[in-house]
Amino acid sequence: MYPLIVYNYLKYGYNIDIMKYSIILSPDARESLQKLKGNLRPLIRDGIIEYLSFEPEKVSKSRIKRLKGIDKPQYRLRIDDVRIYYDVSEETVEILAIVTKEIAQEWLERHGK
Repeated sequence: MYPLIVYNYLKYGYNIDIMKYSIILSPDARESLQKLKGNLRPLIRDGIIEYLSFEPEKVSKSRIKRLKGIDKPQYRLRIDDVRIYYDVSEETVEILAIVTKEIAQEWLERHGK
């Protein structure tokens, strides 16, 4: 039911958190992640775990946005100049794309439904 356990280092030890959502990367998203600059990859991975593991549907002013006018993808997560488009089901977050800000609108026009 809760497939991934994340160990968060605290000042005085470890805190074990059980993730509510499983995170699945599409083949395109996995490939895009590998093509990012080396200094961005850990930032993106950490951001995905931090923001999408527990409350992927929690909309914020600048970080998570519910996309309007299209059904797929449902949400966009912004980390630095990278946009992560994803869908949420009961216990799963499916990451459809990881794209830079420059090509985000083009990707949405091509793949958004």
